[in-house]
Amino acid sequence: MEIFMKIGILGAGGIAGVLAETMNKMPEVECYGVASRSLAKAQAFVKEHGFQKAFGSYEEMMEDSEVELVYIATPHSHHYRHMKMCLEAGKHVLCEKAFTVNARQAEEIFTLARKKNLLVTEAIWTRYMPSRKMINELLEEKMIGDVRKLTANLDYYICEKDRIMKPELAGGALLDVGVYPLNFACMSFGDQISDIQSAVQMTDTGVDGENVMTLFYEDGRVAVLTSGIYGLSDRQGIFYGSKGYMVVDNVNNPIGIKVYNKDRELIKDIPVPEQISGYEYEILETIDCIKNGKLECSSMPHEDTIKIMKLMDGLRKEWGLQYPDEIESL
Repeated sequence: MEIFMKIGILGAGGIAGVLAETMNKMPEVECYGVASRSLAKAQAFVKEHGFQKAFGSYEEMMEDSEVELVYIATPHSHHYRHMKMCLEAGKHVLCEKAFTVNARQAEEIFTLARKKNLLVTEAIWTRYMPSRKMINELLEEKMIGDVRKLTANLDYYICEKDRIMKPELAGGALLDVGVYPLNFACMSFGDQISDIQSAVQMTDTGVDGENVMTLFYEDGRVAVLTSGIYGLSDRQGIFYGSKGYMVVDNVNNPIGIKVYNKDRELIKDIPVPEQISGYEYEILETIDCIKNGKLECSSMPHEDTIKIMKLMDGLRKEWGLQYPDEIESL
């Protein structure tokens, strides 16, 4: 079986584990190595997930010439420095969302990647999934008529996690879960936004715990988005049309699309294609782009990452949410 790319994972937490199990079922990749600040943790990860090499530091993995692509699965606060380290070592990069702490850092990473002639892209998996095209095609068909509004929400009970509650880890609802409703809206309605209004409930630790964001578009459309860290939401994305409405089940990883007519009767129930976990799509596109000499993925262009980061910068400024200088000013 031909191996297309050797992948190393930087970080050995929960997301890294899901990614590893996905990669194990993908013939296109080789589960090569994992790096952790703890060699024992890396070794346990290798044993559990069938990888080849365990690295007791991130720098050690950078020195291995066999690693072609690095998946960064560390907290948001560390993405900028870890991507920079990978690029300086000549590695292509697929980085977890939120891409960086702020838009300036994202711009600097993309500039460095172009200078090094390396691909770097944001692993916001919903951008790469088949469901994205399915949703947009249904909207273009006008099955529910003209759509002028959408709503989307994403809440999880994650307020007990350090990476969520600590400002020094760039915590809060926005960068961790709010980024999904924002991308959902921009994938469907575009980025010609004329105004944003929002409200926030801050935590005792100084990060956002609940937020509401309303995006007003130049063409008159509106997107009402919410995210939070204190409980479970239905995760639905809903499009409101002149002839009915359409419900996307789980904006974080769509599992189905339901279309209703004017009488609120279900007229179409569309499943999404079976998948391993959903992570495979971003990995496959990244590999394909690297093999074809591209420096960014069409599903998540650098320009779109920067636009989303700028939206979140603006929201944080409005809320007074400033992360510590040691991560904000990198």
